[in-house]
Amino acid sequence: MQRVAAIAGQAKTFNNCSGLLEAFLYAFTRSTDAVNIPIFEVFGQIMAQKSTIYKVELSVSDMDRHYYGTHKLTVAKHPSETDERLMVRIVAFALNAHENLEMTKGISTDDEPDIWQKSLSGELDIWVALGLPSEKVMRQSCGKADRVIVYPYGGRTAEMWWGKIKNSTTRFDNLQVINLSENDTSELAKLVSRAMKIQINVQDGEVMVSVGDSIVYVTPVKWKSVA
Repeated sequence: MQRVAAIAGQAKTFNNCSGLLEAFLYAFTRSTDAVNIPIFEVFGQIMAQKSTIYKVELSVSDMDRHYYGTHKLTVAKHPSETDERLMVRIVAFALNAHENLEMTKGISTDDEPDIWQKSLSGELDIWVALGLPSEKVMRQSCGKADRVIVYPYGGRTAEMWWGKIKNSTTRFDNLQVINLSENDTSELAKLVSRAMKIQINVQDGEVMVSVGDSIVYVTPVKWKSVA
């Protein structure tokens, strides 16, 4: 126990990223019984990092829904969130843009979607989730909101997820599943910066995302429509 305490104490003395890496490596050089505590302490320090704030001016011209507007968003990017997921969030927001649509705490909380729209009386009109939720999560979501939209991404992984889960979702009449291809989301990730002015145009189901001189074309594919 004295040895473990000494290792843990040394891990805590590192105050920057290189120190955390050294502490992590140091823990792995010790005997098996001493490894667990310093590793968890180091990971605890990493996960305690604060979210990064992104300022986004999002202009939407959606000719399919006849919606035109500009949204100034303050988006908190969780330390575990990738640039790809951040941009998927923004595109999903644009595809459902409305004056009452809001970004939530997203990945940092378990009981909220990534985006939602509430009525004036507080009822959930739209619940937007990203990634590959379980059947249980989708069932619970469909019970909470009038309309649920899931945006899976990740290429082959997303296809395998949908192949396993699609038959169990047929009873959810208010569920819509729209896939974003791996190539499209990878290109979107390259557009990320801490302050972005984004123009998103939607026409005939096709999406054009432009940031400065860079343009990415996204083709959402409906895997499931609402009944």
